[in-house]
Amino acid sequence: MTTVITHAAVGLAMGHAFAPALRGRRYWLLCALLPVIPDGDVAGFPFGIAYGDVLGHRGLSHSLAFALVLGLAAALYLGRMEKRRGRQTLQLAALFVLLAASHGFMDMLTNGGLGIALFSPFDVTRYFWDWRPIMVSPIGLRNFLSPWGAAVILDELRWFGPPIVFLVASGAIYRRMVRTTNNNP
Repeated sequence: MTTVITHAAVGLAMGHAFAPALRGRRYWLLCALLPVIPDGDVAGFPFGIAYGDVLGHRGLSHSLAFALVLGLAAALYLGRMEKRRGRQTLQLAALFVLLAASHGFMDMLTNGGLGIALFSPFDVTRYFWDWRPIMVSPIGLRNFLSPWGAAVILDELRWFGPPIVFLVASGAIYRRMVRTTNNNP
């Protein structure tokens, strides 16, 4: 898996690049959490849920179906809490589904594990991309705070750092161009 730190950073960068006009605390919190939530499936290990089970790690919670349900629920929640109108909630839904789905797509780039059940619950086949340059992150805090965990962070910084910087910069440039255009009739 990719680290939760990188999942959150990518979510925040995508949230910045594709940000709606109104962005409050809840918006930013959801941008950081939606790409992280699928890794909550590791909580099943102590209850006997095996890694390769449908509800196991990288199973249903990493699927596109889960991303769709999670993203829509988050958009409806934020829309209701911030009294957003239909079109604004639809735009949030598209972004939030993309943020939740990014988790599985990012994990498919790693060099370990069983793959991602991308089409679960309809197909439990586990998938990887053909190109897998990212070191798989250790599971558990103790393993994460090890030389392996440090190597993974550096590897992710190398691979995800430039796209994150690009997303943030392009979002900032776009908004500046829009402000300039709107201020000059």
